[in-house]
Amino acid sequence: MKDILTWAAAHKAGFGRENLTFTHDLHNSPLFTDEALIALIDRYPRDKLEVFTMGYDPTNWGQWFLGRRGAHDGRALMEGVKAGRLWLNLRKVNHSDADIGALCEAMFSEIRAQTGVRTLKEDLGLLISSPNAHVFYHLDIPLVTLWQIRGVKHVYVYPPKDPYVSDHDLEGVALRESDEQLRFDPAWDAEAMKVEFVPGQMLTWTQNAPHRIVNQDSVNVSLSIEFMTPAAIWRANVIYANGCLRRWLGLKPTLATSPRWLEPFKVVFARLVKMAGGYNGNKSPLKPRFTLDDTRPEVLHFDEGVEVPMPSNRAA
Repeated sequence: MKDILTWAAAHKAGFGRENLTFTHDLHNSPLFTDEALIALIDRYPRDKLEVFTMGYDPTNWGQWFLGRRGAHDGRALMEGVKAGRLWLNLRKVNHSDADIGALCEAMFSEIRAQTGVRTLKEDLGLLISSPNAHVFYHLDIPLVTLWQIRGVKHVYVYPPKDPYVSDHDLEGVALRESDEQLRFDPAWDAEAMKVEFVPGQMLTWTQNAPHRIVNQDSVNVSLSIEFMTPAAIWRANVIYANGCLRRWLGLKPTLATSPRWLEPFKVVFARLVKMAGGYNGNKSPLKPRFTLDDTRPEVLHFDEGVEVPMPSNRAA
């Protein structure tokens, strides 16, 4: 069977540890034509599909709004994406759709065969987004591969260290006490890895690296796949333990300089905390703030009291 990705020696050696770009041919797959995407949306559980819109200032992540899709089917939602400012997220679609599930398994079978890396907890999300939409600066606890299927976007990836993310903020994401979005300073772009992401490219980055995404003037379709490796799970547990030690005992652990010999104890501590019910960060669930118009899904009706996003002079 032909490989999905192109592999060089650097890809095989650095996968899961470095920022890497690959090429692929999934943008030619019949799975991702307009009609196939419409059918996939209609097969996907209605209550699981997320509809978002966003503000224009890349530093104001508070203007990332969840919405209500109403009675719209897949065809109407695709038209809304083309004409509006929307971001559709079909999370974990590999678990609900047989065709996408088979594709995800083929991807990770290839990754395991080429790198020898053991992968776990693979979740494939399908992202369909409007021209000029964007995702605010944020990070993920798992490892990520991002596959571009349609459209062009700019992806900015930042080092997973101060000042781009503090230990406290990284722990907050791991402990689920805060959203994945973080404070962003546009001056940090000077140190970012910037990729003009086009169909046929895949990008993966260092675990916990902050990143943001800016669509260009075209509808974008991407696959965002989260996964873990044993090393990534180890790191996530150390971060979790550090967060508990900081918040409960007033300690000041640092991920970069803490003694490595302490890590096994931290991993055991983190697992014990999770077995006992976990850290209660009291994170508020994201609530819908707008509804798609009944006849024109690109038109958004915001709830009373919501600050409606308005274009600004600041470039995203």
